[in-house]
Amino acid sequence: MQPTGTLKSRALNRAMLARQMLLCRVKLPVLDVLEKVIGLQAQSPNAPYFALWSRMEDFKQEQLSQLILDRKAVRMALMRSTLHLVSSSDALQLRPWLQSVLERSLNGSFGKQLNGVDRMQLVALGRKLLAEKPMTSSELGLRLQEHWPDCHPEAVAAAVRNLVPLVQVPPRGIWGESGQATHTSADIWLGRPLDPMPNGENLIRRYLAAFGPASVRDIQAWSGLTGLRSIIDKLRPELVAFRDEAGTELFDLPDAPRPDADTPAEPRLLGEFDNILLSYADRSRVMDANCRSRVFTVNGIIRPTILIDGYVAGTWSLKRERGRTVLDVAAFVKLSPEEKEALHREGSRLLRFAAAETLTQEVVIHSP
Repeated sequence: MQPTGTLKSRALNRAMLARQMLLCRVKLPVLDVLEKVIGLQAQSPNAPYFALWSRMEDFKQEQLSQLILDRKAVRMALMRSTLHLVSSSDALQLRPWLQSVLERSLNGSFGKQLNGVDRMQLVALGRKLLAEKPMTSSELGLRLQEHWPDCHPEAVAAAVRNLVPLVQVPPRGIWGESGQATHTSADIWLGRPLDPMPNGENLIRRYLAAFGPASVRDIQAWSGLTGLRSIIDKLRPELVAFRDEAGTELFDLPDAPRPDADTPAEPRLLGEFDNILLSYADRSRVMDANCRSRVFTVNGIIRPTILIDGYVAGTWSLKRERGRTVLDVAAFVKLSPEEKEALHREGSRLLRFAAAETLTQEVVIHSP
């Protein structure tokens, strides 16, 4: 299979928007949407709710909250060793497939502090403690330090987090609820064992369905895995290939949507840590390089963003005070009157979703 043509940035943008349900909202069960995008970033408890709101028609917060309470969806460390919200079925496949990513992250952050620790014993004790009751990382670390007094509690707790498939249990992640993140093991919480032989080829196909066309580096940036070239080479006969404008080879499923580059894209408001900003090595299909420092903060926060014509063109925030909620939009580019009007409509929808209890709501748009 040889590359069949060049795809420019707008063509890649429209393909991404179509697959991410950002060209038009969908009417699907929430669990189906979660699985179509292979989970949602969840470093912020409310981030998955905003991600679903931007992709679904008439999404209600309780729809996702109930899935978490019913143990049909879980929050756990997965791609890139970061927190995601995924279906329980996907959790059982993704976690073992990504175990090397979690171990590499542990060794990079705490490897020296764990010298001399028998990791098998640590895992066994961690599992035992968390089977007795869910614990916060601090609680777990202090209990483990009783057995390894020379280790910092943060290091031994992180070892269990990365070596044992832990999930965060409610009320963490429930809209409108608060509470510290407490953990137990996925097999205990879900009552099912993890998949001992996850199908990596199928998971890569699903990535392409959700994010393609994409390069090997893109797949690796999304997953955190390395050495995926050999799997892509094995899949080549069933894929189609393109080049981007820089000449990088891109892979895709033959029947996946690739809309015309001129397909209209209405303004969208994305929540913090949205998937499309973190699932590519080359983000040019969604964001100009000059925008990065205005969206990605030095302490690892990915700000909520606005899309204009499919590309990141600003950030937004909610400001609440004394029964009043203001959606404050800071555009990076000059907006046309039509774009402002469409963005105002979208902002009003967001306020009805996120601040329905507020008596006064207002959308304020700042544009150069």
